[in-house]
Amino acid sequence: MLQNSGLNALLFYGALAVCLAGILYRVFTWFHDRVILPNAGVVATLKRMGRGVIGVFRTPAGGKIPGLVRGLVGKVLLQVHILKQNPLRWIMHMCICYGFLYLLLLHALDDIFTRAAFSGYEPTLNPFRFLRNLFGLILAAGLGIAVYRRSTVRSLRIITGKGDWAALAILGLIVFSGFFLESTRILSPRMFDDMVRAYAWDDPAEIAGLKAYWAKEFGVAFSDAPTSSVNPNRLDPGRMVHEESCAFCHDRPDTAIAAWPISRMLQPIAGILNQIQADQLLWQIHLLACFTGLALLPFTKLFHILATPVNLLVRAGRGEAERQKADAAAETGRILGLDACTHCGVCSRYCSVEPAYRILGNPDILPSEKLRSLQSTAKKKNPPPGRMRGLAEGSFACTECGRCADLCPSEIDLQDLWTTSRADLIQTGYLNPHGWARSHSAAEWGTLLDQASPAAPGASCHLGLTDRAETFWACVQCTTCTTVCPVVGASDDPESDLDMTPQQIMNLMRLQMKELALGARMVWNCVTCYQCQEHCPQGVRVADVLYELRNLAGERMKMHLRDSDRDGNP
Repeated sequence: MLQNSGLNALLFYGALAVCLAGILYRVFTWFHDRVILPNAGVVATLKRMGRGVIGVFRTPAGGKIPGLVRGLVGKVLLQVHILKQNPLRWIMHMCICYGFLYLLLLHALDDIFTRAAFSGYEPTLNPFRFLRNLFGLILAAGLGIAVYRRSTVRSLRIITGKGDWAALAILGLIVFSGFFLESTRILSPRMFDDMVRAYAWDDPAEIAGLKAYWAKEFGVAFSDAPTSSVNPNRLDPGRMVHEESCAFCHDRPDTAIAAWPISRMLQPIAGILNQIQADQLLWQIHLLACFTGLALLPFTKLFHILATPVNLLVRAGRGEAERQKADAAAETGRILGLDACTHCGVCSRYCSVEPAYRILGNPDILPSEKLRSLQSTAKKKNPPPGRMRGLAEGSFACTECGRCADLCPSEIDLQDLWTTSRADLIQTGYLNPHGWARSHSAAEWGTLLDQASPAAPGASCHLGLTDRAETFWACVQCTTCTTVCPVVGASDDPESDLDMTPQQIMNLMRLQMKELALGARMVWNCVTCYQCQEHCPQGVRVADVLYELRNLAGERMKMHLRDSDRDGNP
């Protein structure tokens, strides 16, 4: 494949240089052990790199090499962990992985690998032609399953973005342009004419016989020798010439199980295709698609083709006890974990707080999207404040149930990433809503929230209790809710710690001072144990009101912060 014009060679080596430079850069970043904050210097990075490589391949009493072998066979080559989770997804992975790998090594790089392994190799001989088409169809089947799943499975559909479709589109363009390229080459007389010139045939009878044979048996659409009018008397001499001079390089193309049927379908317009040189056009499209995919590999989700096996091997090479060490992730690189994400959506599908995404609409609540945001912010010294606040909201919504880490097919240490990123967010001043609430008193929040832009219609999901006066009519300020509240009971100074007690908040709502109530720390410290509501002698829905106030305050606080960003205020 890597042959012909100097321009194509220049494009290939240019794409290869970009690819290798990108891979080296991303591998270099694997040994930075921070996610949000600026990375350490080059010297420290090189030291960590050395420790990480030595740590993975050293063989103490427990032995790391056996673990690596098991990881290589079971998880990288056979991907049995995916088979146990979802057989259809396993079939998709295996089709894409091995279809792509075969076409890359034994077709795209055939001059390097295939010719070295098989003497007398020619791409027009079998079984190479058959296997090329077979693995192309296998890759196409894997891509078809991927498109089907991302189009029909709701949990995948909501996380599938442009990057996912772009990766599938690049691979699809490569494989299908290859099918059509080979089919137009079957029809095109160009290869036959090149062969005649190369062998310097000057016997018109031999050429006519060979042309008749190739039109009949090879499906070539000669303008002056249509298959339907081939002279049978020319076939036998043509067969003899072919067997003597051409058969060692050219087998019949009907074993091309994808390209041959396509060429038969295109037979009626073969004259037009040959006239516009469709085979040359498709050749350039195929090459550009391959070169584009090669150059973009380190900068798109396609990089997981390299990063995921490395992450699986690193995890397999470390014993279970070592995985529990506090510095385990720093040893192998947190950025490696981010790069190993295939964006398969398993973590988001089974996330315990996924319902919160449906209400709040913040994609960073979903683990797969939070990983992408972490990867993006790790590459920027000054990420946009709005992006960071969205990441903070998603990070602090996590309940740390560990389900995502247990189910991740790439075995990314998600728990460590969540813990580290939260610590970094707090250190850089991006707090959870409880932290925002503590930045001002209730009176200050009352003023700020009163000035904030109203939330968009339909943005909040609440019962409207706080907007109805009848919710609070029955309250007689008996202080029962305050007396039974465990949050008030646990505080040595409720006035300072909570701003207001539940009974005082109910009184503010009776007086229609909603903005002041929204800023009370009690709204955020409420543990929704429902003791207040269950013990209220008047049946006031105290806990429901506090919960609704929390949701409203969160929306208004976010609107206030967005207004501040837009106005350029701190």
